[in-house]
Amino acid sequence: MIRLFTYITFFLLLFSFEAVNAQNQKIGYIDSDIILQNIPEYNGIEQRLSLLSDSWRQEITRMERSIEDLENDFEAREILFTDELRVQRLNEIETARNQLDQYIEEKFGPNGEYFSTQKELLEPIQRTIFDALTRVASRLEYDFVFDRSDDIRFLYAGQDWNLTEQVMLEMGIDGTGN
Repeated sequence: MIRLFTYITFFLLLFSFEAVNAQNQKIGYIDSDIILQNIPEYNGIEQRLSLLSDSWRQEITRMERSIEDLENDFEAREILFTDELRVQRLNEIETARNQLDQYIEEKFGPNGEYFSTQKELLEPIQRTIFDALTRVASRLEYDFVFDRSDDIRFLYAGQDWNLTEQVMLEMGIDGTGN
């Protein structure tokens, strides 16, 4: 009975120390979108990616029109075709659709050129932001830092915990737009 009481007391003390420790954790956040907007190289990267994707989208539009023309021609002349010619034209249309799908996948798919180029161009900037964040969080003794951009949204976040400005200063960026 005394042994059980000792175990229970031990676990209660352990949990109370953990609760006190959790209360002492320091949490902050940054907004990486704001940081990126203040990095001059980022605008050039965005423009470069936009030009690249625009040219690919134009090619996709051209391919879609070509498929549409093939389909319209087929529908207009289908009754004149022999069975063999009908199958041949349907195969041409199917081949063109497959080529379009393959092109879209190559350019914009999860492993496509757009995302690999984006990763290649943004990785050095992201690494710089992360290194600056690590130095700031370490120096100010933060336990956790969240990125407020994209999917993570706070319903409330006190401005005292916003490390965005300090990370930009660590990177040598003047956040005032000057």
